[in-house]
Amino acid sequence: MAKDIILTPEGRKKLEHELHELETVRRREIGERIRIAREFGDISENSEYDDAKTEQAWMESRILEISQILSTATVVEAPKRSNKVSVGSVVTVQIADGTERTFTIVGAAEADIATGLISNESPVGAALLGAKKNDVVTVDTPKGSQLEFTILKISK
Repeated sequence: MAKDIILTPEGRKKLEHELHELETVRRREIGERIRIAREFGDISENSEYDDAKTEQAWMESRILEISQILSTATVVEAPKRSNKVSVGSVVTVQIADGTERTFTIVGAAEADIATGLISNESPVGAALLGAKKNDVVTVDTPKGSQLEFTILKISK
């Protein structure tokens, strides 16, 4: 059974933009690279041709993946006023060592920890779902340790 894909409206826009870029600009660029590489002659030992074909395969795979996500995803809006963490919420937490972090809870397809977008399916995201301001949430990490977060703020 396939699992449900959840996207925020921002995540859907980002994927739509990436799909458009791949289908229009990148396809043309890679097609041109393949055409030029073919002109070099024997393609059996042509690294430029091999590289372009490998990139083309990756790109076509990504186009298919994004198309599949967009056709099956459920787009969810964060509630305008909610005192509970949900998909789309921006959550500021204080870690036990006193450090503050801000996360946006998103579906797995748009997660990017480097920019603070954490999946609702990740250990931290799953633990935060449904929590309220001032709640202390304990998260079991994949390494077997535990992290404690105090929720300071929840916003859209």
